[in-house]
Amino acid sequence: MIEQEYLSRLEYDKIVARLAENTSFSAGRELALALLPSTEVPEVRRRLQETTEAKELLARRADITIGGAHDVRPLARHAAIEGTLEPRDLLDIRDTLLAARRLRYQILDHEQDYPELADQAYVIQPLSSIIEDITRCLSDDGEVLDAASPALGNIRKQLVSARDRLLERLRSMVTSAQYAQYLQEPIVTERNGRYVIPLRVEFKGRIKGIVHDQSASGQTLFIEPLQTVELNNQWHELQLAERQEILRILKQLSLEVGRSAHDIIATVSALAVLDLAFAKARLSAELRAWPAELSPSVWPLSTGAETADAQTQSPQPSVYPLYLPKARHPLLDPQTVVPITVYLGGDFIALLVTGPNTGGKTVSLKTVGLLAAMNQAGLHIPTGEGARLPVFDGIFADIGDEQSIEQSLSTFSSHLTHIVDILSKADRGSLVLLDEVGAGTDPVEGAALAQALVAELLTKGCLTMCSTHYSQLKVYAFGTPGVENASVEFDVDTLSPTYRLTIGLPGRSNAFAIAAKLGLPEHIINAARALMAPEAMAHDALLERVRDTQDAAENALSEAQALRERVRQMEADLRAKLAEADETRRNALAESRAEGQRELDILRAEIAKLRGRIMRLGSAPEETIREVVEVIDRLAEAMEPPEAPAPVADKGDGALHVGDSVLVSSLGQTGELVQISGDQAVVAVGGFRLRTPLKGLVFQGRKAPVVSPEPRVQRTATASPGMELDLRGRRAEEALEMTDRYLNDAYLAGLPWVHIIHGKGTGVLKQVVRERLAGHPLVQSFRNGELAEGGDGITVVKLVPTN
Repeated sequence: MIEQEYLSRLEYDKIVARLAENTSFSAGRELALALLPSTEVPEVRRRLQETTEAKELLARRADITIGGAHDVRPLARHAAIEGTLEPRDLLDIRDTLLAARRLRYQILDHEQDYPELADQAYVIQPLSSIIEDITRCLSDDGEVLDAASPALGNIRKQLVSARDRLLERLRSMVTSAQYAQYLQEPIVTERNGRYVIPLRVEFKGRIKGIVHDQSASGQTLFIEPLQTVELNNQWHELQLAERQEILRILKQLSLEVGRSAHDIIATVSALAVLDLAFAKARLSAELRAWPAELSPSVWPLSTGAETADAQTQSPQPSVYPLYLPKARHPLLDPQTVVPITVYLGGDFIALLVTGPNTGGKTVSLKTVGLLAAMNQAGLHIPTGEGARLPVFDGIFADIGDEQSIEQSLSTFSSHLTHIVDILSKADRGSLVLLDEVGAGTDPVEGAALAQALVAELLTKGCLTMCSTHYSQLKVYAFGTPGVENASVEFDVDTLSPTYRLTIGLPGRSNAFAIAAKLGLPEHIINAARALMAPEAMAHDALLERVRDTQDAAENALSEAQALRERVRQMEADLRAKLAEADETRRNALAESRAEGQRELDILRAEIAKLRGRIMRLGSAPEETIREVVEVIDRLAEAMEPPEAPAPVADKGDGALHVGDSVLVSSLGQTGELVQISGDQAVVAVGGFRLRTPLKGLVFQGRKAPVVSPEPRVQRTATASPGMELDLRGRRAEEALEMTDRYLNDAYLAGLPWVHIIHGKGTGVLKQVVRERLAGHPLVQSFRNGELAEGGDGITVVKLVPTN
């Protein structure tokens, strides 16, 4: 268990509060606010998988929702002890079960893709009978419906009849001349659940009845005439019967809920877990976050040899147990926050961060600690792809300037109290973050104490990240195996931090440069420099040269990586072209084999016919015929896919020449060779010119075949003419010419299929176009357009493939 005290210092509570804002009902919100990091690897892995599945499902199904759900577990428990629920409570139960049932089916539709979510969906019970009974008995306003029971429907019919009789008798009295003079006004009203009439007080006793009320002025008595007492009683009795029947119905529904209380409670609990999963997914989208890979929780302790090797080789951050590329603090504005890259646990397990105040040291520490806690809570973290984190058994942080007035502790004492607690609990599986370690006391003593603390944490094997201002710690990190310097930058020109974290070099001292920038007289600055130890000045100069060298090396590395990426892309393009050429060759060989098989099938059929005729004539023995058939079958079995035909030369000079008659293997068409360019050739087939590989041509003869007149289209460029040709409004002759030219260009451009738009109209244009397509050498097939493509107003043409 990671202690709440340390999570609060990392502002983890703000993350869970933001998570809770993304939940849909109170039960999910409670889980979000109570979410704590786990220290168990299987549980962390399960939580992360759950978040990833929820994010993918939300992207796949935008209609996923838990809307309408309520935490009805207290109501179910009340019903389980035979308590009667109010109509509004029953409707809340129905709405919750409806939302749960809908979500169950939505998830189980994709059960194989989302196993973690499916496990929770299976916990949800449909409970359709409860949903249907509540819907049948109650309106959405909470009124018990007449259809809830036959008895209730009958009582309500009698109520309407009794009320109508009562009101009819009273209206006849207030409108009669006999009683009008005694009444304040001719109306019927209601007092104490009984219908009454307003009698003027001075005529008390003129109308026999029961007084139920008196007006505020005392001038009017509201009496129930004796003539209507029985009718009022009947109406009132029916009202009591209605209430009793309604209470019986609510009791029955409550008992049904109580019998399924266990399933309802389990359903709401599963719904809360799913609500939390979807809230984590929504938070991941908000933060532009990714799941981190879980790395081993035990890392090797560093040795001097490892450190020496690391200093002579480029670091490989991706193999570090803690690797956070381009990490962003999740509570800062993602548009303005500067990402940092942090890695720990390889050739060093302690990182000492130096730099100016407000430079980002504290934010860097909080970012690492908070992302580690979020990861173990099952949340995605805002980093670049490839982040790796161990599952820490403890995350400890001493961050911030905390004074304890109640305990009379100074800043130094407060920090030291926290550090003592951390040292007593941290071990090799822990992450320790110390801000301004050793600060708040004498600089010499504070630096010595900070160095001793880092050494102790190094011995324990904790992954440690500390911020400090002490120069002594920079030197300590340079000379101590397992410890590395890091720095946050400060732009002297703008007098503002860059928030960039650099691992491998300590922070520079910018005091003199900043003082000069702010206008401090030069002689004071020179005097200060003179007071500094020579070795300190030399150290700063050496550090500056090292930093410049590193910057140059990083620039060279970036250029080399860009060049390598271009080479890789060129290699990929070349591989794709080779694969395409190989695929074309295989297709041609397959077509040749298929053609040979068709010819063999035809030959077999002819032999079968011949054998039938011979047998009928009796002119040849069956054995002879069978031998012929067996020979042909052996030839078919032995037939291998033929090699791609090589260019066939005539007996003269052994090469193809312009003007030769050649067979284009991929089309099965004969044409005239009109151009040779390297390993490519242009062949005139009918009225068209085709560009094809030279090796795909088979020599047919020196005498050029008779070809159609010079084609109207001479274009051999490979630029695409587009996927559509619009012929609407064209004459037939013009449309055919445009069609020929377009098909030629489309074939040369390598388009697999095109759309010819001719419209519906009278159908003449469609007819002439399709007649031309039917015998066209470049057309493999054509069909009507689908409804979404344009229907009968368009023809989809599949072109013959190019080699």
